[in-house]
Amino acid sequence: MNTRKCFSCGGEYPDIDGPVHRYMKSSPGCWAVYGEVLAREYSNADYFAVHRLTVDAYAVQHPGSKDRQSIHSIGVHLIRLCLFLEHGLTAERANDAMLEAAKNKHTFTWLEPPTCLGEITAADIAKTNSVDEHKALVKEWAQCVWDAWSCHHGIVRKWLSVQQDSPSRPIVRS
Repeated sequence: MNTRKCFSCGGEYPDIDGPVHRYMKSSPGCWAVYGEVLAREYSNADYFAVHRLTVDAYAVQHPGSKDRQSIHSIGVHLIRLCLFLEHGLTAERANDAMLEAAKNKHTFTWLEPPTCLGEITAADIAKTNSVDEHKALVKEWAQCVWDAWSCHHGIVRKWLSVQQDSPSRPIVRS
């Protein structure tokens, strides 16, 4: 089968025609392979343990354009990566905290995507052969993608701190 690089993440995917996400910009082959990765995670609880990292990594590697929906999406997915990787929150706590931070998504601004969005892509995840390999590579993928967006870490942390300063519900507790 012929392959083609995804113009967003740079991964090598089947060169096919097909559907894509409405605001996360990708090649049809990339979107199809990501769907296969999600199907694997949804079909087995052991794989699902890293599901939110998979979603976050994919989303920020496919940032879309300067529309509000894309801005909100990139913001909340970068926030959740920050919560996982810098604050060590569990999947459930990170998700709850991300939902809380999303209450301020109207204040998020467009973050110019980095030139390189990370060397690991959904294509690499799809090639894993075991639960342990899948989980380890998804964690590495998430870190790689978070590192790629390092020029915007200060802004992401600021978005988190707005909610953190709220006396009603701080996002990250000591």
